[in-house]
Amino acid sequence: MASVNITEGTIWKQILRFFFPILFGTFFQQLYNTADAIIVGRFVGKHALAAVGGSTTLLVNLMVFFFIGLTSGVSVLISQYFGAGREDSVSDAVHTGIVFAFCCGVFMTAAGLPLIRPALRMMNTPAEITEDSVRYLTIFLLGVTANLLYNMGSGILRAVGDSKRPLYFLIAACFVNIGLDLLFVVVLGMGVTGVALATVLSEIFSVILSLGCLMMTRECYRLELRGLRVHFPMVRRVIAIGLPMGLQSVMYSVSNIFIQSRVNTLGTDTVAAWAAYFRIDTVYWMVMNALGIAITTFVGQNYGAGRTDRLHRGVHECLAMAAGIAVVITAFLFTAGRTVFGLFTTDAGVIAIGMDILHFVAPFYITYTGVEAYSGALRGIGDSLAALVITACGTCLLRVVWVALMVPASPDIRTILASYPISWSTTSIIFFIYYYFFSPVRYFRRGKSKKKVSKNTDTPG
Repeated sequence: MASVNITEGTIWKQILRFFFPILFGTFFQQLYNTADAIIVGRFVGKHALAAVGGSTTLLVNLMVFFFIGLTSGVSVLISQYFGAGREDSVSDAVHTGIVFAFCCGVFMTAAGLPLIRPALRMMNTPAEITEDSVRYLTIFLLGVTANLLYNMGSGILRAVGDSKRPLYFLIAACFVNIGLDLLFVVVLGMGVTGVALATVLSEIFSVILSLGCLMMTRECYRLELRGLRVHFPMVRRVIAIGLPMGLQSVMYSVSNIFIQSRVNTLGTDTVAAWAAYFRIDTVYWMVMNALGIAITTFVGQNYGAGRTDRLHRGVHECLAMAAGIAVVITAFLFTAGRTVFGLFTTDAGVIAIGMDILHFVAPFYITYTGVEAYSGALRGIGDSLAALVITACGTCLLRVVWVALMVPASPDIRTILASYPISWSTTSIIFFIYYYFFSPVRYFRRGKSKKKVSKNTDTPG
C-alpha cells in the first residue's frame, strides 16, 4: 500500500477515506481492552472486572497516553515534511522517532514499577481488588516498550497517508490477544495475570508487523537499522510539538483519576459498573479519536503544501461529521445499552447502575465535537501548546474543581457525572473562540500566509 497525498481531491471523501481505516483500527485497539474486561468479568467475576477496568485502566492511560502524545510530535513533523516533499527530513524523523519511542518505553518501565502501589492507594482502590491490579500493572509495564514502538510505527504510516496497513496489523494482533485471553484465562485459569500476559504478547506481535513493514518499504520513510540514531535538532522540534500533546493527555488522565478516586468510595458494584461503562463509552471516543487523527494529518499535509483553503474547509466538514456521529452513537447506546452491559456482567445491580450512568452522560456527547476537531487542526499546524492550555483549563481543571467542590456536598454518582457535560461544553466554546479569533489560522483566512513549507530549513512552518 503506497502512501497517500491528501492535498488534492474532494475534501470530505479524503477525510472519510482516511477516517474509516483509523476508526476500524481504533475499534480493534479498544477491543484489546474490551475483550480483557468481558472475559474476566464473565469467567472470573466482578472483582476481576473492577481490577482490570477501574483504577488500572486509568493509570495505564496516564502513563501510555503521555508518551504517545510526546512521540506523536514525530507524526506531525512527518506529515508536514511529506506534504512539502522533504524526503531526507522524513527519513531523519522516522529513525529519530523509533529510537525516541524505545527510550521512552525503557524509562516508563523503570520509573513506573515502584509507583504502582502508591498510585493505587492514592486512588482509594478497594482492598479486594488491589493485588490483582498490582499484578496486571506490573506485567503491563514490563512490556510497555512494545506498546510505544507499535504506536510509533503506526503513527509514521498514518502520517504519510497509509492508514490501512496499521489497521491490518491491529486486527491480526487483536485476534491474537483474544485467543491468548481465552487460553490463559478460560483454559489455564490464570485470571488477571493471563489477561496481562495476553496483552503484552499480542503487542509484541504487532510491533514485529509494523516495524517489519517500515523496513521493507522502498519509500522515503523506510526504516534501516544502520540509520537508527537521534537527530537532536529533530528531537527538540518533536518535544516542542509533542510535549504539549502529551501533557494534554495527562490532563485528561489526571482528571479521570481524580474522578475514579471518588467513584471508588461508592463501593465495588459502582466501580464495576463504571469499569463496564468505561468500555462501552469508548464506542464514542474511538470515533472522535479517529476524526482527530484524520484532521490532524489532513491539516498537517495541507499546511505543509500551502493549501490553507483546503485546511479550513476540512475542519468545517470534520465538525459536521462529528456532530452527526454523536447523534447516531447516542441513539444506539440508548437502544442497546442494557444488552451491551450484559456482555460484561450478569449482576443485576451492576447493570442497573451502569444504565443510570449511560442515560445521564450519552445525550451530552455532541457537546464534545468542537474539542476534537479544533484541537486536531491546531496540532496539524504545530500549535499544540494552545490545545494543551485550553484543554487543561476548560476540560481538566474545571472537571476537578467541580468534583472537589460539589461531591462532598452531594456524594452521588450523578454529581460526579455532571462534570463531563459541563467541561465538554465549556471547552468546545473556548476552542471555537480561539480558533477563529486568536490562533495562527486567522492569518490564513485573510490570505496572509499561503506559503509552502520551506525545503531549506530544518523545521516546518
